[in-house]
Amino acid sequence: MKTPGIFRFDGAHSCHLWEVNPSDTGSFQSKEEALNILEKNKSILAEEQNKLYAQKDYAILVILQGLDAAGKDGIIRHVFSGLNPEGVKVWSFKQPSSEELQHDYLWRTHVHMPERGQIGIFNRSYYEEVLVVRVHDLLPAEHIPAALTDNVWEKRYRHIGQFEEYLCENGILPVKFFLHVSKEEQKNRLLSRLEDPAKNWKFSTADVKERSYWNKYQACYEEIVNNTSSKSAPWYIIPSDKKWYARYLISHILVNIMQGLHLQYPTTTPEQGKVLNAYRELLQNGIGEQA
Repeated sequence: MKTPGIFRFDGAHSCHLWEVNPSDTGSFQSKEEALNILEKNKSILAEEQNKLYAQKDYAILVILQGLDAAGKDGIIRHVFSGLNPEGVKVWSFKQPSSEELQHDYLWRTHVHMPERGQIGIFNRSYYEEVLVVRVHDLLPAEHIPAALTDNVWEKRYRHIGQFEEYLCENGILPVKFFLHVSKEEQKNRLLSRLEDPAKNWKFSTADVKERSYWNKYQACYEEIVNNTSSKSAPWYIIPSDKKWYARYLISHILVNIMQGLHLQYPTTTPEQGKVLNAYRELLQNGIGEQA
């Protein structure tokens, strides 16, 4: 099953979020069918991760963006749970610290970039700088000279596009997901956090307040996708009202991307083979058995 074209935006056509149904479940007839494929995909991802880690040529940067209760944490738990923790790093970008605000807005991103052979997961990312900062007019806190703030969002879209091109050309591949959830489904998920004692800890009053900015966030996300999509770093819009479908779809996309890299375990040279054979003989002859 190939990824439906409507979910992928690489700059070739415009994104209109209203065209993507948050409740879409593709061609699946049942949740169980998708979950079975998800488990198979997780096994494939684990094998591809082993090759990625052994080869150490590429790094994968998974970017998860979405409104509150869109399912970002669940994606991390359910899609990446079968991977080797040594090869995965997760980072959640919170409100910038006073130190971070003294630097350029991409400064704190560099520190958390995955190493070659690693899968990095950004739970929110540098895209917050053209999202929350814009919706809540937080730009003054970044101390940018007033003379440089004209067309600031257009400039940042350009910066981000160039930054992602730089990453790609260095073997760090951004894979960008926007978890597209409906306002009604978000409301239901927030209510469940209030009604289920086991989920009370997840509830934040800020999540309810942010709902009043729903239309602004939708407009910003659409503009972000239309201004930062490229063939090397496309956006994937993930229908997320059904968590099981979002998890399946992300696993499917990642499998396609990683298999497309044709990752291989490193092979030994003839000289290395001679060294390994020599140590094999030492072990077989009992060398090193005595303390």
